[in-house]
Amino acid sequence: MNQTTHRPGGPFSRLMAALWLVLAAIGAQAGQLTVYSSASADTLKIYADQFAKSHPSIKVNWVRDSTGILQAKLMAEKDNPRADVVFGHTAANMVALGQAGMLTPYAPKGLERLSPIYLEKRSPPQWVGLYGWASAICFNTIEAKKSGVPKPLKWADLTQPAYKGKVMMPNPASSGTGLLMVNAWIQRWGEEKAWAYMDKLHDNIASYSHSGDKPCEQAGAGEVVVGLSLPVRGAKVKSAGAPIDVIIADEGTGWDMQAAGILKGSKNMDDAKLLLDWSISTEAMEAYGRNSEVTAVPVKVPKMENIPGNIAEKMIKVDFDWVAKDQSRVVAEWRKRYENKSEPKK
Repeated sequence: MNQTTHRPGGPFSRLMAALWLVLAAIGAQAGQLTVYSSASADTLKIYADQFAKSHPSIKVNWVRDSTGILQAKLMAEKDNPRADVVFGHTAANMVALGQAGMLTPYAPKGLERLSPIYLEKRSPPQWVGLYGWASAICFNTIEAKKSGVPKPLKWADLTQPAYKGKVMMPNPASSGTGLLMVNAWIQRWGEEKAWAYMDKLHDNIASYSHSGDKPCEQAGAGEVVVGLSLPVRGAKVKSAGAPIDVIIADEGTGWDMQAAGILKGSKNMDDAKLLLDWSISTEAMEAYGRNSEVTAVPVKVPKMENIPGNIAEKMIKVDFDWVAKDQSRVVAEWRKRYENKSEPKK
């Protein structure tokens, strides 16, 4: 009886080696996701832990950075995507990713429950909104009293000479919080008036941070009198004992939403869809509701203490398509005018 032998390096061995590599590659992807996010680090941990409890068999490699830096990373990886899902990224940036052909349309389970303002116009949508957040003024009452600085009630108040060198704001080139402020001023007042306002505000700015949270944290620590930031961050800083007031400006506040979508080229589409399904589930919405101002699906959960009660009524109408189309131009103009006071990047 003839026996067939398989020499090392022969055709059969090469075939088996190739098959092993394919199976290994498939195995490396199964049950794993790489997820990019620009959500704040502390809230992202809450959502990541919640998802891990619901889907313990799926390993998620979370990659977090500030909004502008993460968007630049995504665009740089356009032709060779390294992530499966974008979770907790601003609506305008999701619009831009969709326009660049980088997202896979998908309708998560329960989509019909979402408020229409959180939905993209396409069907199925390329991304879905999760929760909303606005801008706020964090005002250190003790430092203000020492310096004789009046309490600001309007954005316009911050251009008064008393605030010179006492205001910190996020850099809109790297922070989504800073960008929503600039875009809101432009959409509220028109470009000419908005840039004139920012010219005056710049005179009073101590520095521009690359984090949307830092200005409020610095105000809470007494490093500045005023930090332009988020209501949620202000509430947390105040609840931790800082002597600050969290103020929603009388003229109205800009807002944005954190959204999620699947990146085209994902090697683990099944688990990516599971994450999108979970992202709009009641469980997820309740987690968002405990840590943000508004959610895409209304939920009844205890709100954070010290959150201002007038946020919803002060939120202006935002054209996210305009933001996506014009944000590069707006950021370039902002940098040309004001970059000289920006903190060094780490």
